Amino acid sequence: MKIILTDVGRRYNREWIFKHITYEFESGKSYAILGPNGSGKSTLLKVLSGSLAPSAGSIYYEMSDKAVDVESVFQYLSLATPYVELIEEFTLREQIQFHFKFKNYLSGYSEPEVVQLLGLENAIDKELKFFSSGMKQRVKLALACCSDSAFVLLDEPTSNLDTAGEGWYLELVDKTKRADRLFIICSNQEKEHNFCDQTLSISDYKS
Repeated sequence: MKIILTDVGRRYNREWIFKHITYEFESGKSYAILGPNGSGKSTLLKVLSGSLAPSAGSIYYEMSDKAVDVESVFQYLSLATPYVELIEEFTLREQIQFHFKFKNYLSGYSEPEVVQLLGLENAIDKELKFFSSGMKQRVKLALACCSDSAFVLLDEPTSNLDTAGEGWYLELVDKTKRADRLFIICSNQEKEHNFCDQTLSISDYKS
């Protein structure tokens, strides 16, 4: 997967959230999008995922040397973000099975491996509404990383995680990184992105 941004900007009403971003993301690398809360990291993530159109500039997606229409980007994407919720009435088993109706498992993973990775074997038939916020965050991250997606977006990945959970997250990314995968992490905490190869700071694109 390759994503090429050319002079991309996004504004709300008359205020520019960011502008003039020219940047290239490519498979086999991990990138961190940095900036304080409210700086526009999540907005850029939505633009990258194809769910929000840029106000200026253009985005080009390429997979296996072929152009990908923005309407088809979701086929190559998995993400874990604060604004994408789990289905609270589902049990963990039902949530996993529902998710993987739409995505294939990453090589080496299946339902039992995902449950084991989560360490939630004893909660597999428990409804998600009874999970703690940290448990829910682990589920979101595991579903995103264990999907066979060329492009993985993680927004504030350690939110609601304790110290043990933060370590678990780093292990998860390490286990699921592949030479043909692109990881993009939106963060303002170094512990979430210190494994990334490159960084993009939203603050550099405000004027």
